[in-house]
Order: sequence, then structure tokens, then C-alpha cells
Amino acid sequence: MTALFEVSSLSKEFGGLKVSRDISLAMAEGERLALIGPNGAGKTTFVNLVTGRLRPDAGHVRLAGEDVTALGAVQRVRRGLVRTFQVTRLFPDMTPEEHVIMTVLQRHGKATRILARFHGDSAAADEAAEILATLGLTDVARRKVATIAYGQQRLLEIAIALAQRPKVLLLDEPAAGVPSADTPRIEEALARLPASLAVLMIEHDMDLVFRFARRVVVLAAGELIFEGPPADVARDALVREAYLGSYAHAGSQA
Repeated sequence: MTALFEVSSLSKEFGGLKVSRDISLAMAEGERLALIGPNGAGKTTFVNLVTGRLRPDAGHVRLAGEDVTALGAVQRVRRGLVRTFQVTRLFPDMTPEEHVIMTVLQRHGKATRILARFHGDSAAADEAAEILATLGLTDVARRKVATIAYGQQRLLEIAIALAQRPKVLLLDEPAAGVPSADTPRIEEALARLPASLAVLMIEHDMDLVFRFARRVVVLAAGELIFEGPPADVARDALVREAYLGSYAHAGSQA
């Protein structure tokens, strides 16, 4: 596998507490990878290290062959490493169309334009329309964000990420807070993401993980304890121990 994105021996500690321990993984172009783990496993710290919000104590992050470990979050985004967040960060009085157009213009260094003039850039508007269509948001493109469903707001965050033209997209719990009835909408949208885009998804909804990912890695107590196909996750003894603790031993003895 030729690595588009690679993390090697990434480590971080706070006050003597090791929250990331020698983490290494790699992704190829177009890969669909899920990162799972129990609460407190260090998933958020890992994402913050990878995206430049935190600096590691040791290890390296590489994107398309370039070592980006010393770069800040904005510089990593410009090179194609983009993330979404667990909690939506949207402007309630703006429309999805305006959000995405603004992001496209920002990518082109034109974000100083006032909102009233955004719609005058036909190229940006066309690109925004295409992205919104990919995420199934065309019907709500010109409605205020405050009036659309929460699941659609989550999809809008992915649309904003796509407008930044990522090579690698990190989805931090895309289904968090979304009613179960709306989860299929999230899943359908994820299936329409560009085939060349490498996607790393952190998610607690295991049904979504198993349908989305071709490979799963499991993080527990700051270190990777499993890497393999989704079908093998539940059978792994270390994974059962991480999620179930003493219950795993009780179950094996019953």
C-alpha cells in the first residue's frame, strides 16, 4: 500500500499521564478507515495531534509524503488534511449555500467579500451546488441553518469540509446526536463521497462503522490494540477486554 497519510510512533502525555502511546497507522488514497474505542481511549487527543491542534511529544505525521508534524492546523488544511467536529459549528442565520460558497471563496483567497456579493461568483456557486448535491442538501440549500434538521446540519459540516478540497478527511462522530431515523441519510451521503478521498471516521455507532469501513483500528488507553477488517473486530479478545472489562472474562468462563 502506498501511503497518502501516515502516522508513525505518535506519542503524547499530560502531566505524566500517557494519552497517546506510540501510535502508527497509514491510509492509501480512497481508503475508508474507522477508528473506534471506549470512552477515554484517547481518540480526540489523537485527532488533535494529527490535525495540528496539539503538538506530539514524539512521532511524525506525513501527508502525501511530506512531514507536516511541525505545521499548524491551518497549514495542514491547506495541504489537504481536513476534519469535522463532534459538535456543529455553523451560523444559524446563514444558509447551507452561503456556508459552502464562503468556504470555496476562502480557499481561493476571496473570503474578504461581504456576504451580499457571494452569489456574484458563479464558479464558487456552481462548485457549492455540486457539493451540496453530493451530500443530499440541494432541497435545503437556501434555507437558514436554524430551520433544517440536525442530521442535515451534520451533513453541511461535511459539505464545508469537502469545499476545502481535502485529500484526507477526518470525520469526528458524524452521526453524533443524529436521531436513528436520520442515520441512513448520513450513511447514504458518506457513500457518495469522492472515491479518491481517504476517509478516517471516528464513530460510536457500530452498525454505521461496519457498513462504512473496509478496515477498523481500535484505540484503548492511548494505544492501538487491533487493526483489521470489521468482521474480525468483535472476535478479538483484546477488543472485548477494552469494551467489556471484567465482563469479558466472566463471559469467557460462563
